[in-house]
Amino acid sequence: MKTYLAIFRIRFINSLQYRAAAVGGMATQFAWGFMEILAFAAFYKTNPAAFPMEFSHTVSYIWMQQAFLALFMVWFFEAEIFNSISSGGIAYELARPVELYGRWFSQTIANRVAKTALRCLPILLIALLVPEPYRMSLPPNASQFFLFLVSVVLSLGVVASFSMLIYITTFYTLSATGVRIIAAALADFMAGSIIPLPFFPQPFRAIAQVLPFASMQNMPLRIYSGNIAGDAALWGIGLQIFWLIVLGLFGRVLMKNALGKVVVQGG
Repeated sequence: MKTYLAIFRIRFINSLQYRAAAVGGMATQFAWGFMEILAFAAFYKTNPAAFPMEFSHTVSYIWMQQAFLALFMVWFFEAEIFNSISSGGIAYELARPVELYGRWFSQTIANRVAKTALRCLPILLIALLVPEPYRMSLPPNASQFFLFLVSVVLSLGVVASFSMLIYITTFYTLSATGVRIIAAALADFMAGSIIPLPFFPQPFRAIAQVLPFASMQNMPLRIYSGNIAGDAALWGIGLQIFWLIVLGLFGRVLMKNALGKVVVQGG
């Protein structure tokens, strides 16, 4: 555990160096979030009762989504990991006395947390200061906020576990481009990144809500906004724990199988 904490610390500090990229990202995320809220506002003005979420819930969902984008964005992958597999650099990774799955998992978590730490506070501050009805609301109560924090941690674990599966598939495909694009597009849509899951048609939504993608950003953002509360929030957190265990175990089995057959050519 000390080894993985050390890897996390090193990667976290290293990722904090990219402040200019963080400023650019914040500007983009704020502009995109405000544009998305205005688009939803235009639809809500026609008939607010026709939508499955209150407008205030949708606004909070979008602002929190932008503030914690680095935690939740499935399309963010570590190019270094892909390159080490395709170039043969994985041989150096295997020579180190550290389990490869745990190393990559810690690295992924650290980079996501560091990027979020650089960007989230300014976005949250602006979101709390903009005028109504575009202002982000606070959670209904302290218990709801606590459930949100728990759900965020689990969501990060699920996203990282899913990312690990994409990395491991590169052992079999050599080129990660195809799997990477398909996985990112599918996961982004099914996780509620494009539109929140409550806006999906009912038959499709019932299926989407039990898939691992719904345990990513969908769950913590809906808990924070108040769209999910009480027993429904606890059930959602339980589902997150389930998918975190399943994806983690599956990833380790897949990694073990891949490393058992890996061949490094060159010299």
